[in-house]
Amino acid sequence: MVNISSDDKLILLGLEELQRLQYMFCVFSIVTYLFIVLLSILIVLVILSEESLHEPMYILICNLTLNGIFGSSSFYPKLISDLLTSSKTVSRTNCHIQILCLMTFTLFEVLTFTIMAYDQYLAVSHPLQYLMMMTTGKTVKLIVGSFIFSFTSVLITVLLSARSPLCGNEIKNIFCDNLSLIILSCLDSSVNNLYAFIATIIFLMFTISVIAYSYLQIFHICIKLTKTSYRKALHTLVTHLLNFSIFLVSALFLFVRFRLNSSMVPLFAHILLSVSFVLFPPLLNPLIYGIRTKAVKIKIIRFLKTIWTPL
Repeated sequence: MVNISSDDKLILLGLEELQRLQYMFCVFSIVTYLFIVLLSILIVLVILSEESLHEPMYILICNLTLNGIFGSSSFYPKLISDLLTSSKTVSRTNCHIQILCLMTFTLFEVLTFTIMAYDQYLAVSHPLQYLMMMTTGKTVKLIVGSFIFSFTSVLITVLLSARSPLCGNEIKNIFCDNLSLIILSCLDSSVNNLYAFIATIIFLMFTISVIAYSYLQIFHICIKLTKTSYRKALHTLVTHLLNFSIFLVSALFLFVRFRLNSSMVPLFAHILLSVSFVLFPPLLNPLIYGIRTKAVKIKIIRFLKTIWTPL
C-alpha cells in the first residue's frame, strides 16, 4: 500500500454515503448548527450580563455551552462546505487539526461535568462553607486547568499519530477521528491502541467515580431534606445526570462503532454512531439548561423582552 504524506488527501467515505441526499443533509446541518450557536450565545450573554448569575454553577453552564459551540464549529462548517461542494477529501494536516479540536471538546466536556458534580456536592453537603470552598476564582481556575489538561493530552496524542506513516487513505466516517488513522497506520498499532485504551479507562474511571460519588452523596442528603428542598435538589440532580448520561452514551458510540467494523454493518450505521457525540450534547445542552434551570430561563425571557421592547 502507498504511504500517505501530510500533503496527500484522505477520502471520507461517509460523505459519499450522503451524496444521494446531500442538500437535505446540508440544510439539516445548517439549521442545527445555527440553532446551537444562537441559543448557546444567548445563554452565554444572559449569564455574563446578569450579575446575579455570576456564581459557580452558572459559570460552569456558560462554559459548557461555549464548549458546545467549539465542538460544533469543529464539525459542522466543514461538513456543510463538503456537502455544498460535493467534496469528499481532506488533507492529512487538516484532518489532524479537526481531531485535535474534537477530542479536546470531548475531554473538556467530561471534565466540565465532573466539576459541576463536585460543585453541586459542595453546595448540598457543605452549604455554610460553600461560598468559601467554591469561589468564582476557584471555578475559573478549575475550568482553565481542565482545558489546558484536555488540550495538552490531545495534542500529544495527535503529534504521535502524525508521525506514523499511513498505508491507506479511506476513512469510514464523515469527519476525521484518531481511531480511523490508527487503523490506517503502516506500523503495528497494538501498543498505541493499548495505551489509548488504558488512558481512556483511567480518565473515565476517575471522572465517573467523582460524578457518581458526588451525586450519591447529594441523593443521600436529599432524602433527609424537607419536601420543598428535596424537590429543588432532585431537580438539579436529574438535570445534570440526564445531560451527562446523554453525552457519555453518545461518546461511547464512537468507540463502539470500531467494534462493529465489518462488511455486515452498513456505512450509514457507522456514520450515525460516530456523529452522535458531536450532534446531541451541543444541541441538548442549551435546551436542558435553558429550559430546566429556572433562574436561567427567567433571565433569558427578561433579556429577550429587553431586546424586543424598543422594537
